[in-house]
Amino acid sequence: MEDFELRGHEFIELCNLLKVTGLCGSGGMAKYAIADGQVSVDGHVELRKRRKIRQGQIVEFEGKQIRIV
Repeated sequence: MEDFELRGHEFIELCNLLKVTGLCGSGGMAKYAIADGQVSVDGHVELRKRRKIRQGQIVEFEGKQIRIV
């Protein structure tokens, strides 16, 4: 599991998280993966591209997990 630090921000949008962590090569790829049901937040499939991801949540994509700290 990889940690992602919000660094003083309240949240990060799901599509941006996938992009900045390198799990998706571009924002377009991230949006497609989310719309296709490939991404889960806290164990539940998430279809909202702009879902606000906050501290303590866990995002999973292609078997990789990111914990927001």
